[in-house]
Amino acid sequence: MQNPFQNFKKHDWVIWILSVIIVTTSNILTGEIQIFTLCATVIGVTALIFVAKGNVWGQILTVIFSILYAIASLQFQYYGEMITYLGMTMPIAVLSIVSWIRHPYEKGGSEVKIHKLTKLQTGVMWLLTAVVTAIFFFILQALGTPNLAVSTISIATSFLASYLMLFRNSYYALAYAANDIVLIVLWILASLTQISYVPMVICFSIFLLNDIYGFFSWKLREKRQKQF
Repeated sequence: MQNPFQNFKKHDWVIWILSVIIVTTSNILTGEIQIFTLCATVIGVTALIFVAKGNVWGQILTVIFSILYAIASLQFQYYGEMITYLGMTMPIAVLSIVSWIRHPYEKGGSEVKIHKLTKLQTGVMWLLTAVVTAIFFFILQALGTPNLAVSTISIATSFLASYLMLFRNSYYALAYAANDIVLIVLWILASLTQISYVPMVICFSIFLLNDIYGFFSWKLREKRQKQF
């Protein structure tokens, strides 16, 4: 695979560098640096930039981010987040790596070919989202997960985003943006108990901005791909 940074434009560099600086600084300023949280946030914002560009490296980094984020979630007993990222986000990211490599926009290129969901795929998406969310609700309830309602909503938005990502659809970014908002609330609640989790609030705030950028980036790319 090609060097993922070689196709970066000036605005990509600016967004990435600022994102890394902000999440790193937020970790340092708390005075209680959590190594897994720091690594997860830096890798996470980097993954989003690559995903926004339709580059498969974004999926590879998402796998790594999922592991680190699951560890950070476990430390605060957010079992829903841990299970979601290890049991759903990470496996789907692995499948997405295969899907994206098999469906390049141009042969030998790093940009993925964007796909519009069929009616069947859309129906399956909503059905699976309902089933997965219901199953996870009872699992999280049995585990005594803090902030159960918010964690359950996070399951639904995470699955939607992962499904759309797997099928290379532009609206993955809106689903992730919705998930970012849910997780901002979730980690604010955690930060009220332990200040070292403030970086996760900052992290998902940056994720939200990057996912909004990713949506517009993919829609422009989708329009361009249709023209050629």
